[in-house]
Amino acid sequence: MHINEFFYFQKSDRSVLIVLLLIAVISTAVIHGIGSGKTQTSAVPADSVASSNGMKSPIQHETMGARQYYRVDAEQAERFLFDPNTADSTQFLRLGLKPWQVRNIYKYRARGGIYRTPEDFARLYGLTVKQYRELEPFIRISSDYQPASTLFEKKQHEKAVRDTMRKAIYPEKLKQNEQVELNCNDTNMLKKVPGVGSYYARRVVEYGKRLGGYVRVGQLMEIDGFPDEALSYFKMGEAEIQKINLNTFTLNRLKSHPYVSFFQAKAIVDYRRLRGHIKSLDDLSLLKEFPPQAIEKLKPYVEF
Repeated sequence: MHINEFFYFQKSDRSVLIVLLLIAVISTAVIHGIGSGKTQTSAVPADSVASSNGMKSPIQHETMGARQYYRVDAEQAERFLFDPNTADSTQFLRLGLKPWQVRNIYKYRARGGIYRTPEDFARLYGLTVKQYRELEPFIRISSDYQPASTLFEKKQHEKAVRDTMRKAIYPEKLKQNEQVELNCNDTNMLKKVPGVGSYYARRVVEYGKRLGGYVRVGQLMEIDGFPDEALSYFKMGEAEIQKINLNTFTLNRLKSHPYVSFFQAKAIVDYRRLRGHIKSLDDLSLLKEFPPQAIEKLKPYVEF
């Protein structure tokens, strides 16, 4: 038999054979297309969508053995407020920390470790000075993680402040045998005198400045309404008395002294104009404006 006769098919057989070949080719192509599609889908992570569009994904996948980790490029690291005691792994990774650093943080917290200050977070293994300086302004430690003893320390501090303020407003009063110098000009010290509060303490200092200094404890009674029971708590100390010069002071300066009235100041100025310098208080005693009581009160406060 000739070989051509062996491969000879009738027309109907040839048509069936062609159809079967076409079906086989199409089936092979379909199976191959489905297989390659699955491989591509499983091999491309979700982040590849951004890459295919020309965008860089900040989070990239890394495979180490059988486990999968995430890595954030340094230039893609974000900056936001975080508490190292409560932040989760996603936040740490977004901040640019390495996966193994995040694991160390979790281990530290699992052992009961607490970050009480930003400086505590600086001890994280592998954290560089540059990284810490960038992260430090964003670290916020919740007060819940402060030592419980700080509650009592805070209360003690607040109590001390209240006590100081209360003493400033209501100072502890002097005992019966204690005294304060009259010319001390310290209102807080003066308020320790029984019967003397802020008002009379200010009045004592102001009146002493107008006088030029106290020379007698009894001068306090010249302050309107001053309690006489407070006199026993004052004593005279050494003080430099500011004196008025009867020959050089103007009328206004003379009458500003509590012991010189307007008419007395005018009489002094007229005396100087008509008779010349005043040599002693005896010169003033010739004037009707200066009775003996007025002369006696002026003695410690005048000079010539």
